[in-house]
Amino acid sequence: MFTLWALIEASLLCLNAVCILNEERFLARFGWRRQMVQQELGPPSTTEQILFIIRSIRTVAKIPLIFLNIIAITFKLLFG
Repeated sequence: MFTLWALIEASLLCLNAVCILNEERFLARFGWRRQMVQQELGPPSTTEQILFIIRSIRTVAKIPLIFLNIIAITFKLLFG
């Protein structure tokens, strides 16, 4: 059944997945490395933008995700 809770839980799981991606081990397989970002004056490529958003999410969402995970686990334990 598709509910609001299922949508929130799915987005929380996706944020967790983005936060645990390891650049050296996982992303390097696809050729996405930190050294790949070039110092050009032109617009950044799509790959560079994806790497930037991954780093931004990891930086901003790390601490709030801990608390959101605790809340989600508590709700699952209490309400099934």
